[in-house]
Amino acid sequence: MRPGQALPPYGDLVNRLLPWSRRAPSGRPLSRADYAGALYGSLLAASVVAAASAVGDFPRLQLVVLLLVTGLVFWAAHVYAHLAGERLVGRRLDWTETRRVGRREWPIVEAAVLPAVAVALSPLLGLGLSGTAWLALGVAVTQQVAWACIGALHAGASRALVSVEGAVNLILGLAIVAAKVAVGH
Repeated sequence: MRPGQALPPYGDLVNRLLPWSRRAPSGRPLSRADYAGALYGSLLAASVVAAASAVGDFPRLQLVVLLLVTGLVFWAAHVYAHLAGERLVGRRLDWTETRRVGRREWPIVEAAVLPAVAVALSPLLGLGLSGTAWLALGVAVTQQVAWACIGALHAGASRALVSVEGAVNLILGLAIVAAKVAVGH
């Protein structure tokens, strides 16, 4: 999508539904669709679930805490890396820039929430600890594919490109699933 080009009709709906949709101070959508944090956070959550369940039956509360804390730590690391990596020579960091970067990277944390909720609600579905891990992994991979497709739609991509984005992210998610299967849990 080129700067100044209007979003497709569904772009406004996407902006209203997503807590981190980008808008200019005037309230108009920005021309950049950045869902990297949501994609990265979803893949991170899938990796946490796969790794935790690979060591055996991981208690639910510990898995919920591990998902959320890992999301927070990686968020803080991304914020720091961005601020340190883009620092201009002779320019001090300010709180405005720090808050801006923190908000932009926050989807890394948000992506841990749905898998954590799936873990917390799994007893209501009658799932054991192994089933809980598979449910959380499925939720993480599903949201990763969904965010990839939503990001592509928001950017005005063609249906073919949206499909490619979804397929690439499904392959990445399935790589985590394959790793989980390979270690035997």
